[in-house]
Amino acid sequence: MDIEWSKQYCLYYITKMTKKHNLDNISRTKAYQHFYLQYPEIKWALVASIVSRNAGWNMTDLYLPAYQSLLSKKERTQLFMTYERANWLIFSDAFPQLLVYKLSRKYNRPLFYLLKKYNVSTYMINEWNHFWKTNDTERLMVALIINEQNVIQTPVINQSYFKHHVFMRLPYLVQDFLLMNAVLLPTRSGIIYGEFVQGFTKIKNRISIGKQIAATIFSENIYQEIIRFVKSVEHTGSRMDYEQFLPVPPSRNPFLRIVYPVITHQDKIRNDWYKLGGIKKDWVIPAQTVPNERIGSIFYKKRNLLQAYYHFKQVIKK
Repeated sequence: MDIEWSKQYCLYYITKMTKKHNLDNISRTKAYQHFYLQYPEIKWALVASIVSRNAGWNMTDLYLPAYQSLLSKKERTQLFMTYERANWLIFSDAFPQLLVYKLSRKYNRPLFYLLKKYNVSTYMINEWNHFWKTNDTERLMVALIINEQNVIQTPVINQSYFKHHVFMRLPYLVQDFLLMNAVLLPTRSGIIYGEFVQGFTKIKNRISIGKQIAATIFSENIYQEIIRFVKSVEHTGSRMDYEQFLPVPPSRNPFLRIVYPVITHQDKIRNDWYKLGGIKKDWVIPAQTVPNERIGSIFYKKRNLLQAYYHFKQVIKK
C-alpha cells in the first residue's frame, strides 16, 4: 500500500469518525465505551465513558424543579455549556488518539506522528510511542488523565467567559463548598462508588480525582460490578439509568436528547500545553485509594436537603 495514500486515508478516517461521534454527550459516552470493549488495554477509555456518563447526569439535573427554582435560566444554560464545552474539547483531543492507536494496531506499526495534525500535545505523542514499546497500561492511563485535564485548562477553566460567569459566581461556589458534585460509579447491585469533586478549577485536583476514580474502577473487587453495569445499562443522560437499582425515590431527570439540542462548537488552534508548562512530579504518581462505598448515601442526603430547601421556598412564596 502506498504510504502517502495510506496516510491520507488515515487522516480522513480519523477526522470523519471524530466528528461523527462528537455530536453530544450520549454519542461521546458510547464511543468511549465501544472503544474500551474493543481495546481493553486502553483503560482510560472506560474511565472516560463513566466520567462522561456523570457529565450527562449533571446536565439533566439542571432540568429538575429544584435547580429551575434556585437558578435562573441563564445560569443553568451557562452551567450546561461548561459541561458541554469541556466534554466536547476532551473528546476532540482524545478520540483521534484512540483511533490512531486502532490504526496502528491494524497496520502493525506506530502511526502516532499523525497526532501532530490534530494538535495533540508532544507529551501524549511521546507517551503513545512509549506504550507501543512497553505496553505499560497504567502509565498510559495516567498520562491521558493528565493530558485531558491540561487540554481544558485554558479554553474552559481559564477562559474569561466561563471564569467570570460560572466559576466566580455563587451557584458554582456554593456547590463546590458544600460538595454537591460527585463522580458516581454505579452498579446493578445498588452500591455506588465514586468521589466528591471539590476545587474543580485547580488542575491538580482534577488530576487527583481522575486517578482516584480510575483506581476505584479497576480495583479487583469492583471492576466486574462496574463493567456489568456499563455493558447492560444504556446511557440516556437520566439518573434513572442507575437509580432503578437504588432504594431511593427517582430524581426523574429527563432523557438528555429530549431537552438539549446538538451544540456547534468553534475550535481554535491549541497551543501545546506541555511545551508551555511541562508536568508536575505529583501528577504522574498513581493513586492509592480506598473505594468509597458511602458516597451514594451521602450524595443523596445532600440532594434531599436541596429538595427540602426548594419545597421550603415554595411554601414561603405561597
